[in-house]
Amino acid sequence: MSNIYILHENSEWVTPLHQAFEQLNIEAKEWFLDQGEVALDIEPPQGVFYNRMSASSHTRGHRFGPELTRMTLTWLEKHGRKVINGTDALYLELCKMSQYAALNKAGINTPRTTAVVGKDQLITSAKNFAELPFILKPNRGGKGLGVQLFHSIDAMKTYLQSDQYEEPLDGIWLIQQYIKAPQAHITRCEFVGGKFIYSVQVSTEDGFELCPADSCQIGDGFCPTVAPVSKFSISTEFNDHPVISQLEQFLKDSGIEIAGVEIIKDSKGEIYAYDVNTNTNYNRQAEIDGNAPVKGMEAIASYLAQQLKDLG
Repeated sequence: MSNIYILHENSEWVTPLHQAFEQLNIEAKEWFLDQGEVALDIEPPQGVFYNRMSASSHTRGHRFGPELTRMTLTWLEKHGRKVINGTDALYLELCKMSQYAALNKAGINTPRTTAVVGKDQLITSAKNFAELPFILKPNRGGKGLGVQLFHSIDAMKTYLQSDQYEEPLDGIWLIQQYIKAPQAHITRCEFVGGKFIYSVQVSTEDGFELCPADSCQIGDGFCPTVAPVSKFSISTEFNDHPVISQLEQFLKDSGIEIAGVEIIKDSKGEIYAYDVNTNTNYNRQAEIDGNAPVKGMEAIASYLAQQLKDLG
């Protein structure tokens, strides 16, 4: 018997998806990927396998969840199983620099970015970057953690010498052009089955941590899935914009079926994409208040159900 399997490391983020499956009278199974083994010669079960591994898994104590997931996806793909957001998608989830290269290949603007390895190299690289202010962010991050805006080289020097300094998980820092929007918000475009479903505006007045999942709405100020619902609002600004078809093509070329892509428009109207989240979450209350054309988790559940049906 074939089933739908959800590969993940955070049960709270899966709860809304189970609720969506209940509406379809479908029971999906979970594979919690934190520790385990993968035997390449053993046949996996039949079914549809949806990868929801997050680049921020280390912030929940699951440091090697993505590595185990990569091995698991490799095993599933080797045996010809139907995988949603497979190894190619996971690769981009864990590497922002690779996201930018793929976005640029699709003709989509990204902020000017320099990758830096080595704390001692950062000051020299920031000077060579020759643009103020600039953003410093981890190449492999999540929820906006570790993203900082510096208005001077001296300000970054102070940070590097402070107790707050922490090496990025993969050792790679990104020095990035700061895109100043006319209004303090970014837009997150949501895609299911490679197709646009809606976009949501996210206020940036309180910083860069912009995860929208309902499960974070519990008072943790470092994750905007915990922020007041007023921080998120459904938007129609980009519904008929050419960037949507560009992003759909980017997702197709990158082997990504389900994702949220964060974009920002500068004062001249230029649009930049700067983050691709293949483990996407949704703010339910914002969907309700904004009369979203479709609810995110329901769209995912329906898409996965159709994929299972197509297996026969």
